[in-house]
Amino acid sequence: MSENVRAKAEQALALVDEVNAVVLPEPKEATAVVTLEQADPATSEEIRSRMAEIDMGDTNSIVAFGSAAQAELQEISQAMLQDVRNKDVGPAGDSLRGIVTTIRGFSISELDVRRERSFWEKLLGKAAPFAKFTARFEEVQGQIDKITDDLLKHEHTLLKDIKSLDLLYEKTLNFYDELALYIAAGEQKLKDLDENDIPAKEAEVQAAAEGDQVMKAQELRDLRAARDDLERRVHDLKLTRQVTMQSLPSIRLVQENDKSLVTKINSTLVNTVPLWETQLAQAVTIQRSAEAAAAVRDANDLTNELLTANAKNLRDSNAMIRQEMERGVFDIEAVKQANADLIGTIEDSLRIADEGKARRAAAETELKKMESDLRDTLASAKARKTGTGDNAGTAVPG
Repeated sequence: MSENVRAKAEQALALVDEVNAVVLPEPKEATAVVTLEQADPATSEEIRSRMAEIDMGDTNSIVAFGSAAQAELQEISQAMLQDVRNKDVGPAGDSLRGIVTTIRGFSISELDVRRERSFWEKLLGKAAPFAKFTARFEEVQGQIDKITDDLLKHEHTLLKDIKSLDLLYEKTLNFYDELALYIAAGEQKLKDLDENDIPAKEAEVQAAAEGDQVMKAQELRDLRAARDDLERRVHDLKLTRQVTMQSLPSIRLVQENDKSLVTKINSTLVNTVPLWETQLAQAVTIQRSAEAAAAVRDANDLTNELLTANAKNLRDSNAMIRQEMERGVFDIEAVKQANADLIGTIEDSLRIADEGKARRAAAETELKKMESDLRDTLASAKARKTGTGDNAGTAVPG
């Protein structure tokens, strides 16, 4: 809230106290209509002056009897209605609901900068949570300033209405009392007509000559008709007075409601709105602190992770290097395996050579045997002295 608005709201406190301090008079009882005989001299004079307004020969004077009392009241009512028609702002309650809606629409959950943006937020390319929150805060602040300015206007309008209602109440109460005078005057006039004027006119009819009796009788009928019109008019005034008495509590009720609303608006402007603004500012400050703390924590976590990772890597690499350093040019297991393979190779070579020598010896023995067998067979063939044998035997060397 701007300083100007706050100053105006504090200045309005005096006006609120002023309208709340007004005590309006209570109306008299509806039956408290003082007759001419019971009235004091001043009231009797007022009643007689109103009786003088009645002209029994003029119907309009009877119809308009008591209407003058309502003229000033109508002027005030019409001025208030015109003021209502000229208003170009909504009800104050709408502004109060608007400021509540604005505050409720300010979501603190949007402050979480670590909150994972939804699929739609990513798809629509919405800003990061804190940037969005800051923009939302500025928007809400602007809305609060506008609504508080509207509330000030509503407050001044309601204060004006309350004062107008005070005046309306006073004039309505005066009209209520004025109606009592008109009712008393009308009833007194009816009493005079019933007790004096009509009996006198009846006597005139009876005493008139035969040629004038028709005219006198008509005058009597007109007088009686005018008397009945006056009686109906007085009855209407009594009903109007009763309705007027009922309207007084209604005016008071509207006033009380307006006063309560003015008090609520002023309390909202002076106390609630600054408290809201303080809480919103604290929310932003707290979030900024939380954001900074989160950044520091992330840096510390990263440092710890680096220290732990480097220590582990150093241990692993040192173990590997030391193992390589402590190894010989050749591993003893590799030399042992190579020596065993070499011995096996030599033994295989000797075995294979021995086996080859034995096979060759066996083959030579077998060849000699086959050669001996062949020679013996040929020799046997020569002994038979056949041509076939001779040919076969001479084919083999001796």
